[in-house]
Order: sequence, then C-alpha cells, then structure tokens
Amino acid sequence: MTRTYFPRLGSTRNASRWVRAGLLLISSLVLLHSTGSGWVYPEHRAIMARAIRQLDAQRAAQLTRIWAEARQGHESRLSVIPADSPAIDPPKAMDLASWPAVAGDHSTSAAEMIDNVLATDWILDVAAVAHRLEAALSRAGLEQHARTNALRDADLTLLRVDPEYATRAGANNVHFLLARPSPEVSAESYINTCLSAGCELNALGTYAWYHLSALQKADRLAREDLPDSARSRLGLAALADEAFAIHFLQDVFAAGHVAGTRGDASLRKGTHDYYNEHGLEVRTWEGRSMIVKGDAWMRPQDAEWTARVVRVSLEQFLHASEGRQPFPSSGTQDPPTFTPDTLNVAALDVMPANRYSAGVGFHLEEIIRATPVPGLGEGEGELPRFRSEIGPFIGVVPAVRGGVLFSGFGEYQTSDGAIGGLEIAVRLGLGLDGVMNESGDGLVFLDLGVKLDAASSTPIVESEGIREFGSIYAAIPSRAAIITRLRIPFWLVPLDLLIVAPILATTSEQTFTQMAAVAANGGLIPWQAGIATSIGRIQFILGREIGVSLYGFATPSRILLPYGDPDPNKAEGVLADLRSVQLEFPVIEYMPFRTFASNQSSSLVIQLYGSVDIPTSASNFFPPGEPELNLRNVWQVGLRTALRWRHYW
Repeated sequence: MTRTYFPRLGSTRNASRWVRAGLLLISSLVLLHSTGSGWVYPEHRAIMARAIRQLDAQRAAQLTRIWAEARQGHESRLSVIPADSPAIDPPKAMDLASWPAVAGDHSTSAAEMIDNVLATDWILDVAAVAHRLEAALSRAGLEQHARTNALRDADLTLLRVDPEYATRAGANNVHFLLARPSPEVSAESYINTCLSAGCELNALGTYAWYHLSALQKADRLAREDLPDSARSRLGLAALADEAFAIHFLQDVFAAGHVAGTRGDASLRKGTHDYYNEHGLEVRTWEGRSMIVKGDAWMRPQDAEWTARVVRVSLEQFLHASEGRQPFPSSGTQDPPTFTPDTLNVAALDVMPANRYSAGVGFHLEEIIRATPVPGLGEGEGELPRFRSEIGPFIGVVPAVRGGVLFSGFGEYQTSDGAIGGLEIAVRLGLGLDGVMNESGDGLVFLDLGVKLDAASSTPIVESEGIREFGSIYAAIPSRAAIITRLRIPFWLVPLDLLIVAPILATTSEQTFTQMAAVAANGGLIPWQAGIATSIGRIQFILGREIGVSLYGFATPSRILLPYGDPDPNKAEGVLADLRSVQLEFPVIEYMPFRTFASNQSSSLVIQLYGSVDIPTSASNFFPPGEPELNLRNVWQVGLRTALRWRHYW
C-alpha cells in the first residue's frame, strides 16, 4: 500500500509535507465543530418575519418605504415586501426576513451578505434547502432521530450548494455569549466588557457593532439630502448592517449560547448541543425568567420571546431613519460610506476598537437588558458542561465475531461452514463523531491487538469418519493473529484524503477543509451518511474502515493442508506452518446505543462484514518434502459485535 499511494520520502521537505498534511487533516475536521449557530436558517428567518409583522402601522410603513428604495435596480432578486410568504419553493427572490439567516452562517460580513443575496445563484438554492428543512422539522415533531435526519439531509445539500459552507465559520466564539466572571457582575459591567476593544469576540459585541453602524446610516437617511440612487444605496447598506446585527441578537436567545463559552471544541459543542435540545431556564438582565431551547429545537414561545427583542432593534433603526432618535457623532474621521460594513466576524478573535462615542449607550440598554444573563465561567456555580466526542482518545475494543466460510485453503475444500472468534485491541484515534450534525462521521482511528479464532465447522475433507474427530481435523483450526484496523472518512474513493493532503496542504487548505467536511458527512456521493432511527443508528461504511489480520507471523499457525486426489479415501495431506493475511471490509454498521460522560464514551456496534483470507506462504512440512499445494483464498461473510470504549484527553 505504501508503494502505491505515498511518494518517496527522500528529503526533509517531503517528510515535512506529510506531517503538515496529517495535521491539516486533523485540524480541518476539528475546525468544523469549533463553532455553532444559535438557530438554523428557517428559525432565523421565522424570528425576523415575526418581528417585522409585530411592527405598528407607522413603523411598518417606514420599513416598507426604505425597502422599496433599497430594491431599486434589484427588483428581480429582492421580494416586493420585507417579509414574504415562506410557502414558495423554490424561492424566486430574497426577502428582508431571510437576511439574518444568510448572515453569519452563509456570510462573514454585511458586505459579503449583500453580495451573496444580490449576485450569487447559490443563495436561492440555500433558501430552497431551508424551506425544505423547515417542513421536515415540522413533520418530525419531537422525534430526535427524525430531526437528526432532517438536519443531515439539509447539511449534505448545503455542502454542495454553498461553496464555503464548511469553511466560513472560523474558530472563534462570535455566536456565543461571554460567560460571566462572577455572580456579582452588573449588567453595565458585563455589557462594557462585551463591547471593549480586545475582549474575546462575542455575540453581543458583534450585534452592537453592526446595530450602531446601521443606526448611523439610518440617521444619515433622515438628515442628508441625497439623490434617489444614493438614497437607495444607503438604505440597502443600512438594512444590511441591521440584518447582520440581528443574526447575533437572535443567537443570544439560544440555550446553548447562553451557557457561556469555556474549554475546547469538544466542551463547547457538547454543551451547546445538550442545552439547545433539552432547554435551559434563564433570566434576563431585567429579571424576567424563561425557558429557552436552541437550533433545530425552536418552539413558538422561543420565536415569540426572541422576536419581541428583535422588534425593538428594528424600531430603533426605523426611529433613526425618521430623524426621531439622533445618533451621536462618530469618534472617527472616516468619511461616511454608502456600503455595508465589512467587519469580518470569521477573521477576528477579539473585538476591534469601538468607533462610536460614549453617547451611544442608551441605544443598546433597552435591548441588552432584555437578553438572557449568561452562565458563569469556570468554577463554583458554573452550569454543568457536556463534552461531545471530539478530540484525541485512547480506547479498548473487545469484540466477538461469527461468520460463514465459503471454502478452505485447500484446492478441493469447497464446503461452506461456520467460524467464530474473539478479539481485543487498543485504539488510538481522533473522535469526530457527528461533524456538523449527529449523522456525520469523521471518526479516525488505528487499532492494534490480537485475535483468536475458533476452529471452523468444516473438516479437512468431506468424510463422515473425519467429522467424528471434531476440531482436530477442522479445515481451518483454531488460530491466533495480530490485528490492526484503520478507519478514515473519504471524499470519493477510500483514502483519497491522504492522497491529496500533501498537495493541498501547501496549495489550498480551504479546498482540503471543504473535502474533509464532505467526507465526514457521507462523501461526495452521500451514501455513507448515518441514518438515525428510534432504535439506533445505521450507516453504510464500505471503504471507510478496513481490518487486517496477520496469521502465522508472530506465532506458528499450523494447519493440515490436503493435496492430490479429491477422493477422501485417497487424499493426502501435510502439516504445515501457514502464513496468511486476512482483509476485512465492514459494509454496514448498526449502533444500538452510545453513552458519553465527562471524558469517556462507550458504544455497542454490530458490523456486517466481508473478508478474504489470502495465504502468503507455507513451510515446515510434515512429513518432509515439497508437496505441490494449490492454495486458495478463503472468503467469508459475518457479523462482528464490538464494545467501543474511549477515554478522551
């Protein structure tokens, strides 16, 4: 295999490329789960649409006027009204309600969001996927496995229609609330921390940045005498900034984002997923208590509570556009622009320097006081944290197997029979189960262990007299083997990520990350995505995992080998040390349960496999001599049941 797939490592440069490629494979897959959105696309859109419909008549009319001006020159791409009917599939145009859903997850700045909305074909495909996801989640109800499958189908499609879906998010916590340092922290102190330059990038700080940018542009709409074309451009930019801000305001009402950020990607994702599904009791800074859930689990009350605060943000924007809420002068000397803000939320780790004067605080107070108080940071009183299966681990894997043989090694051993065995292995790997969603499988591991096979049920030759001796004259006696097992996702054909990694590691890391994301979610032809059911998880894994058993390499594997006339009354045989290599290819995997607690996990898996046992040499014959042996491959199908235990570092 090494001769086939790996270049000569004749220089330090080539060796370093392979080290870099391996690190890139690991980091690319880990990156996919380093962040999480607060709501899925249809939920973001539903909240925004509800907030728009809650506006009073005067504010609604003002929004319609700004929207009509912003549509000039883009009538074919932007809907007639700000919150269009969601029943159109596929969507023919984008409405304002969809913009917060495009923000953050399908664009990294307001400027990029507008470019995608107005100038790309794939964004309409994204909207169509979201429409189908909304219908699928509605049909799923509270069935966890049905919701998992709905998200799986949506993510697989989005990987194909959005060119940068897997690589856009970055590795920061921009979608999350900062954890509070202590229970005594006041709302004012917490808000000032979130907005301060150098603070970790966070949802409230990002909302404030873009909301204040939108208010500044809205204030210019009210106070500057502009020609129609300039007014249209400014209105479009102002709406873009506000919609981008609202994405992050919506995120702070998702349970997994209220719990606060702490720890590595495994802790962040595990905590995020648990609270989003199971809910979390929270209180707002103004003292209101509520239970919130999160992405893909939104209830009507979640949409209502979030929409009320989004409506207040829209009202501030519309007041500014009417000149009713003067905006304090900017603290910068930058000339005013007619384009959306370009702050890239995927490219930063900390909040940039604030561009606005101290007088803008009152614009934010009403909104931020209505948001949930985040959980405490690490220490006494912190919310329970949950890990997902992400990161390096060491494990132990005992297994039992049983199969059907279709022959023996001898030329005339053509009878079917049964065989069983036990094995145990130590496993080193990288847990990436559920990359992007719970149906994904980015699991990478390498096993090393031993296997003990029982004797086959077929005799050395077909003879009733031989059968009476039982396993002594079995066609394949009890044998021991050294075993290894490799599992790695692939993009199109097995091991292709390892083949392209040395090239893409130095030419296009983004392309490699996209390929890794597709591989972890079932491949380019998504036949290997996991299927969740009410009784467990099923996955087609052919080519994703291979087992190798080495018989006779560590200890002698003595076997009776027949040769000559196939007549059992005349057949001759020899006792020999046989070496063989068995290649095992699991085809389907069923996981009835998986448990995870703290830094350990266990699961039961049942695999349907096919294998071929290839004889490589026979020696030390008794009686001595060099008989002519026409050894044949032994084919087998069977079931392997393994208990997988892992300890994560």
